[in-house]
Amino acid sequence: MIKLAKSLFAAIALSIMFVSNVQADDVEFKLQEVAKGLHVLFGQGGNIAISSGSDGVYIVDDQFAKLSEQIKAKIKTIQPNAPEFVINTHHHGDHTGGNENFAQAGSHVIAHHNVYKRLEQKHGDGSDYLPTLTFGSDMKLHFNQEHAHLWHYHHAHTDGDAVIFFDRANAVHMGDIYFNLGSLPFVDVDSGGSLNGTIAAVQDVIEKIDDKTTVIPGHGPVTDKQNLQDYLALLQKAKVLMLDAMKNNTSLEEVLAARPLQVLNLNYANWLPEERVTTLFYRSLKSPQ
Repeated sequence: MIKLAKSLFAAIALSIMFVSNVQADDVEFKLQEVAKGLHVLFGQGGNIAISSGSDGVYIVDDQFAKLSEQIKAKIKTIQPNAPEFVINTHHHGDHTGGNENFAQAGSHVIAHHNVYKRLEQKHGDGSDYLPTLTFGSDMKLHFNQEHAHLWHYHHAHTDGDAVIFFDRANAVHMGDIYFNLGSLPFVDVDSGGSLNGTIAAVQDVIEKIDDKTTVIPGHGPVTDKQNLQDYLALLQKAKVLMLDAMKNNTSLEEVLAARPLQVLNLNYANWLPEERVTTLFYRSLKSPQ
């Protein structure tokens, strides 16, 4: 089982390296206005939210370092100012890769305490990559006549996830707690993530929003509450299927052979294949957070 787990995460690492090595000039960016003063920038990596107004501009997530100049150029089509703040939804490189570039241009990076810890382990103390402002359970940012509430969800996608609720725009950026790709999510169990925590986080967000709320996923197109509810139902169904399989199959190899998630008929071409998702869910449910 250890050998299988190592192979799994080596494959994940290789796939991330392949994506990040695509030339910057080959990346196609798309800018979508979702409310007055709020845009979403799609490129390579996590979706970027851009808040703009009389106070200036700030962004949620910043994708990869090699894309920073193109991202800055897209921001300038909305407003000429450099971002005052960069909010990280979690520590993964496809959401924080531009931290250093934006910090050196004057942006203040905001993230949960655990994001700081994980980035410090990777980049070292004093790096411009690290957040300059961190928070615990929640934080509010009052900027551009918008009241943004940063809410921490522990043991969800990772142990440092932040969901950002934009009150005036009636929108929410969920980071990688929500993958809108028609498949099951990547739960980073090695970074404190869990399936149970992801389900709990999605449930809580649904309770906090309404039918008119714009939902911005970490990956995939902008959507709404109904699709988020469908995603929750999918997660809950996957959990039931996994637990049923684990009752009769004690080892990971046996569960993989049983293929409990096959009945969901999902398109794994857009993200992690079924075997990888099954392995992650097994590990999460075997040692629940």
